[in-house]
Amino acid sequence: MPNGEDGLALNRALWDQRARIHGSTPSDRFYDVESFLAGRQTLYAVERELAGDVTGKDLLHLQCHFGMDTLNWARLGARVTGVDFSPVAIERARLLAGRAGLEATFVEADTQRLPARLAGRFDLVVATYGVLCWIADVKAWMRGAAMALKPGGSLVLVDLHPAFQTVASLDPLVVDWPYGGGEPQHETETGTYAEPGLATPAQDTVQYPYSLGEIVTAAAEAGLTTQHLGEHVATEIDPRGFLRQSEDGLYRLPFGDSHLPVLYSLRAESPAPARYRAP
Repeated sequence: MPNGEDGLALNRALWDQRARIHGSTPSDRFYDVESFLAGRQTLYAVERELAGDVTGKDLLHLQCHFGMDTLNWARLGARVTGVDFSPVAIERARLLAGRAGLEATFVEADTQRLPARLAGRFDLVVATYGVLCWIADVKAWMRGAAMALKPGGSLVLVDLHPAFQTVASLDPLVVDWPYGGGEPQHETETGTYAEPGLATPAQDTVQYPYSLGEIVTAAAEAGLTTQHLGEHVATEIDPRGFLRQSEDGLYRLPFGDSHLPVLYSLRAESPAPARYRAP
């Protein structure tokens, strides 16, 4: 059984592979670099609403991949720093920033061990879509996010809902992943979500399931106060490629006569500095 370090190395190899592939072929419509360079906004409503107006704010984007979303935050007026553990992704992010003519800093680091130089520098820490399933120590991840925030700053996290992650297929309905617990799950990836028909070399990975309670508790133990917790049954995206799109254009996960949540959204705040009160 791989330990945390072994899992980190396996997962880095996968994301190095994906960073080489994503956005590098004309058939990749998920990461359409040319339309991004022409001004396409890649951020979705849920994270934009939670973050609010980012003009003039210092924003840290965790697990930034090759920087497309990071740079879109810059287009909205933020001063941005992106962090990713893949050196290939960081190199591509810097090149993309240059092509787009956007100011950004990109740092190669494990988000469970953020560099001390990032401490207390950011109004917002943002992470979205496919985040915590790659993290062996969710408490360390939350401590790092809290460490990076200025007093009164906020973490904005939008990720796949743990209930959605348990589902392997809809027809037939197959549930094959734990709801939580954080125990390592060993998977072999043979393709990429960005181009489902593209064959890639098989890569062993280690992923980790966390319940919503474990995630919120980890944030609280890191000293963050939850201001918002949302569970979303209708979403703009189909994160895993098997949801049903409704007439309104949104995707849902049917469950009997109802729906299960596809995403959750969390906004949690760092303690503000104490105000001096005259005796």
